[in-house]
Amino acid sequence: MTEPAPLEGLTDDARLASLGYRPQLNRVLGSFANFSVAFTYLSPMVGIYSLFVLGVATGGPAYVWLTWLPVIGMLFVALVFGELASHYPVAGALYQYSKFSVGPSYGWFVGWFYGMALLITVASVDTGVVGYVTALSHNWFGTNWDPTSHATILAVSGGLLIIQTVLNITGARVMGRVAQFGVYVEIVGTLGIAIILAIDGFHHGLGFLFSTQDVQHVGSNPLGLDFGGNWWTGAALIAVLAPVYIFYGFESAGDISEETKDAGVEVPKSMRRALVWGGVASFVLTASLLLAMPSGSDPVGRTVNGGGVPFILGELPSGLQDFLLLIVIFAFFSCGTSVQGAGSRLAFSFARDGALPASRWLAAVNPRFKTPTNALLGGAVITVLFMLLVFYSPSKDVHLGFITYPANINALVSLVSFGVSGIYLSFLLTVIGVIIARARGWVPEGRFRLGRWAWAVYVLAGVYLALMLLNVVAPTGLTSPRGYFNLDWITLLVMVVVAVVGVLFFAIGRPDRALARHLHDEAEATGAERHD
Repeated sequence: MTEPAPLEGLTDDARLASLGYRPQLNRVLGSFANFSVAFTYLSPMVGIYSLFVLGVATGGPAYVWLTWLPVIGMLFVALVFGELASHYPVAGALYQYSKFSVGPSYGWFVGWFYGMALLITVASVDTGVVGYVTALSHNWFGTNWDPTSHATILAVSGGLLIIQTVLNITGARVMGRVAQFGVYVEIVGTLGIAIILAIDGFHHGLGFLFSTQDVQHVGSNPLGLDFGGNWWTGAALIAVLAPVYIFYGFESAGDISEETKDAGVEVPKSMRRALVWGGVASFVLTASLLLAMPSGSDPVGRTVNGGGVPFILGELPSGLQDFLLLIVIFAFFSCGTSVQGAGSRLAFSFARDGALPASRWLAAVNPRFKTPTNALLGGAVITVLFMLLVFYSPSKDVHLGFITYPANINALVSLVSFGVSGIYLSFLLTVIGVIIARARGWVPEGRFRLGRWAWAVYVLAGVYLALMLLNVVAPTGLTSPRGYFNLDWITLLVMVVVAVVGVLFFAIGRPDRALARHLHDEAEATGAERHD
């Protein structure tokens, strides 16, 4: 049995070589740029502006305190990923962690679920900005674009995707610059808005944040939701999904490891920092919006029925509203840019191992910009195909056996929750993977290690992910409160379809055979011998 090679003192490129890869990407991202990509993917602004109405309608003002549950739960996950990222500082993150820790077949499926979730997320983020773009265009140029029109959705989101793709192609440094500016935008859009609302005058005292406004009772719930009068065991279980849909994306710091200087140290830091500062920003903005809701009777109902965040900000001067619209649009743009950048590195990592169709083409790196150009272009094409799903929106309920697809819900919306459930599934599989590896005798040798706390962190991370994944996908009926998030069986059905397609491709193409040639790790004496 040979002695493992020590990782201490190895340069980034030397560690990459010890894993069997030659450096191809441009290692130009520093600590702040790496953090920025992770933070703008997480994007508190995008999440809150998209989910505030559902959060307050299901949990009342007290839902703001539920923010800390996914933040703390995901911090355990970030610690696990940080240990893995320090040991395996390779583009592709979760896919590579799982491939090395368990084996090629397991790693491939983790990457499959993760990659599909990333592509769906880009489509959902870019289409989600349409309403803000049309509103700003109306204010500035007097246009009357219909944000629900298929042509408008495709034109705006498609144009946004083209710009994001071009910027990502032109280099990691440009992607980092966009993300860094996105961080400043997030600061203005969260802490800045909180300060502006405070100056304009809150309509409630701090005690309002501890109230439920009786949303747990069907008679006083603005959406007519029935929690049986229970907040902790009813409303809170659903309201927590609003922040759950926000707090992920930090793992993208690992997707760009091969473009980050001193990745084994900086990536774990970026993951934790993105979560902590994302939690602080989300809590402050959500609390400020709640305190700025109208006073008098039924503030929750009036806010929800009025349109949520735009209704609250509607009291501000028109010029300031336009500025905030611009800020929101850029937050969506930088979020989509970071997600696309992370997804292209995953595709490149897959293709470099020969695990995708047209792998040689997808793994090509632009000689000038040192970016996986073809992976970016291929991902953009698939994202457009997902965007086209907005055209399918049945006027009547569609019954598929015991499953009902609800009327007036376009197919892209039905995929959005898989952007969350797919992420949670791939996260859970990765944590299970490191538990399996540790049980086999794997010992992390990176510069960030959990030490004696490792097993406790692994278990807590796994329990959190399993419980929250169940909370996300549980099919409890279209009329149930959870139906607003997962459309009853639809999220689970999409997950099954993605899994079946993956199994079919895997059975026909057997990508694990190519992956098996890329399991070399000089830091592990048994690395070359590991198999499924």
